Amino acid sequence: MSERARVHNKSLPRRFVGCRRIAVAAAILAGAAAAEGVGAQLPVSELYNPALSTDAGNPPSFSRSGSNRANTPNRFRRILTDGNPPASGAGQSGFVSGAPPAGQNGLTSTPILGAASAELDSESAEPLGSSLPAEAAADDFDAPPPRLRRRRAESEDPYEPLGLRVGSFTVKPAVELSGGYDSNPERTTKARGGNLLIVAPELQLRSDWSRHELRADVRGQYRTYPGFDVMPSPDQPFVDSKVAGRIDVTRRTRIDLEGRFLLSTEDPNSPDLPAGLARLPVITTSGVTAGVAHRFNRLELGVSGSYDRTVYDSSSLTNGATVSNDDRNYNRYGVKLRGSYEVFPGVTPFVEVGTDRRIYDLPVDTLGFRRDSTGNEVRVGTTFELTRQLTGTASVGYAMRRYQDPALNDLRGLIADGSLVWSATPLTKVTFTARSQVVETTLTGVSGILRRDLGAQVDHSFRRWLIGTVKLEYGLDDYVGSSREDQRYAASAILTYKMSRNVQLKGEVRRQWLTSNAAGADYTANIFLLGLRLQ
Repeated sequence: MSERARVHNKSLPRRFVGCRRIAVAAAILAGAAAAEGVGAQLPVSELYNPALSTDAGNPPSFSRSGSNRANTPNRFRRILTDGNPPASGAGQSGFVSGAPPAGQNGLTSTPILGAASAELDSESAEPLGSSLPAEAAADDFDAPPPRLRRRRAESEDPYEPLGLRVGSFTVKPAVELSGGYDSNPERTTKARGGNLLIVAPELQLRSDWSRHELRADVRGQYRTYPGFDVMPSPDQPFVDSKVAGRIDVTRRTRIDLEGRFLLSTEDPNSPDLPAGLARLPVITTSGVTAGVAHRFNRLELGVSGSYDRTVYDSSSLTNGATVSNDDRNYNRYGVKLRGSYEVFPGVTPFVEVGTDRRIYDLPVDTLGFRRDSTGNEVRVGTTFELTRQLTGTASVGYAMRRYQDPALNDLRGLIADGSLVWSATPLTKVTFTARSQVVETTLTGVSGILRRDLGAQVDHSFRRWLIGTVKLEYGLDDYVGSSREDQRYAASAILTYKMSRNVQLKGEVRRQWLTSNAAGADYTANIFLLGLRLQ
């Protein structure tokens, strides 16, 4: 202080000096409050045209090192949390130079302006560590919402097996062992019961690629009747395997490939079986399909070709002789065109037209018929995916097959195919199935068998680990060229107890019966099974 100021202060009374100091302090506090209020009401336009925060010719003095500005909003509404001081070089323009890394030593600094930054939990997709209070979030400055990660889809079945990870594939093996009683293994009018043992292995493979796809499904089953010594033996092996793949050529073009193999036997009550048979002949069918499809916005067009080979093993007779079935072996060649249009998400109607040619190894069978034929089919249907409550495919159409031998009538009839799953409630699921096919036969004067099957299945979860299932099935076999008509029925009730993801107990009661206008073809069978599934 200058000498003149000291003299002036001494000349004044002490009370006037104290009042002067109080007035100066009040003026400073009032000015600071006014500046804070003006900064709180600053218009948005000024934020994007910031001025220098200080006068270069008159820089402000440094504050004391012990000052604490924590949790104090400045004029640009930057909330400093957890006692984190502003970085060196920080001005009032909203830009920070040399700021320490966020979260260092547990301290965070979250700006309201600009893109919001928050750590996200990958499981709950909720922002963590945000230090903005509720009143700051409701500020007139609208920050863009943070981009949340997609919630990981949870398994609908908590007891579903996790499978084995092999490279980029997921493999799910399983085997089911069942034992019980069958009241009519031979499926004849005069029923004789016997013990039943079933071994059913399974294998499922799925790829986990960003592009393309490869999947495989293999199901096997062997039914045997220990101690049941009859001719022909009712033991039945069964294998159904498919390997399918998709090649994504472009975003709109794909190539579909499939290979399949089916091993089965003739039904014990089939009219094609010869007399004096020692065991049921084995039938194998193998084939491939290749197709290409292209999307034009909502319109998709596709074409595919297929080849199948069906072979019948020789029949073994009780007298030790064998009968060749070469006249029943044939090749099938087919071409199919399909067009679909997505009306709206979840519903895609389609039209499918197909033709195939069946050529037998022997031009004439043992009965003197030329059974080579040409078939045509047309189907109209749609795919469903409505809010996951109704999913699947359903179609109806018309099939016609013309045989080379003029003595065999043309086969014509309505056909229906599909599989629909209706999730009635979170605990109840209903499945509808339909299938139509033309089965070859060697009966005299019969062109073929038009087989139609319908099914309904209801699954209800009494508990997540206790599942009740009811199945109803109906089948109609029309022997074209003959008056014979068979009607097949089946009803079953199944109870599944899921002990864990890997072990299940199953119990089943099943009833099968057939009614026919052919004499001696009716039968009834009751089956009781108790099984263990390992997966």
